[in-house]
Amino acid sequence: RQRWRADGRALRKLPVHVGLVVTEEEPSYADMASLVVWCMAVGISYVSVYDHNGIFKRNNSRLMDEILKQQQELLGLDCSKYTVEFTNQDKTGQVLNCQSTLKVLSPEDGKADIVKAAQNFCQLVAQQQRTHTDLDVNMLDNLLSSANGFPDPDLVLKFGPVDSTLGFLPWHIRLTEIISLPSHLNISYEDFFSALHHYAACEQRWGK
Repeated sequence: RQRWRADGRALRKLPVHVGLVVTEEEPSYADMASLVVWCMAVGISYVSVYDHNGIFKRNNSRLMDEILKQQQELLGLDCSKYTVEFTNQDKTGQVLNCQSTLKVLSPEDGKADIVKAAQNFCQLVAQQQRTHTDLDVNMLDNLLSSANGFPDPDLVLKFGPVDSTLGFLPWHIRLTEIISLPSHLNISYEDFFSALHHYAACEQRWGK
């Protein structure tokens, strides 16, 4: 446990928001829970879990039970220091002040955010608060941020052989560092931390 905290502090930069994207057909609740708890333990504030079939989202109570179990097993008496707030699409604006906030997503979520942002902009135009010429990248960013309640992911860990994020937050990850790992099944902490170390060492050019 001490090592995890020290590892997080030792990195040159730590992502604020990590997306865990599973492209495999058989997602593992236990392995995903371990990844979430490791994120919490090293000090990552926001975690998104995604699979392209929406299995985790449909069974989010099972995933949360596994996360609580892993907290007890991996963190022991320290687990009270690593609280996690579970949010769903009905509470996207209600991110509480806690150490880590978890969101479980499926393919419709990213598309729904863009649709809602477009509707909000149309309402502003109809109310003559904006004109159609005001719509640009920054405006859409602001609209999406107010609808989503999460910062954009700094890092996506993609698990599986498919060379695609399969619909994970299509707008939000245009500047995100994406690191591919063979599988989330039986993943070790060493593999996870190696990916964080790779992220910390990379130079992000923001599309330039």
